[in-house]
Amino acid sequence: MLQDGQRVRHPLLGFGFRPNGLEQSRVGFAVGKRVGNAVTRNLVRRRLRAITRATALVPGYDIVVTARQNAAMARYGELEQAFRQCARRGRLLAAEAAR
Repeated sequence: MLQDGQRVRHPLLGFGFRPNGLEQSRVGFAVGKRVGNAVTRNLVRRRLRAITRATALVPGYDIVVTARQNAAMARYGELEQAFRQCARRGRLLAAEAAR
């Protein structure tokens, strides 16, 4: 899906995105077994969902957030900072795009 999209990398997260032609952005999460056991993966996934809901993203993109191995040991604030940094670098933050 994201073969023709763009990617942004961070030590905790990978961000792949491309325009989808819709009026809203869609976000998917990939948290593989390298991150940890099922409990750890679900914890990381829940945190990423909460961060996504709290972050205003530019509409019209399909975004895939991939958790890296270090994400299992990261605190919520660290994950949030990594998410916002990736979104900013990809010009996906609504506040940044308005400028």
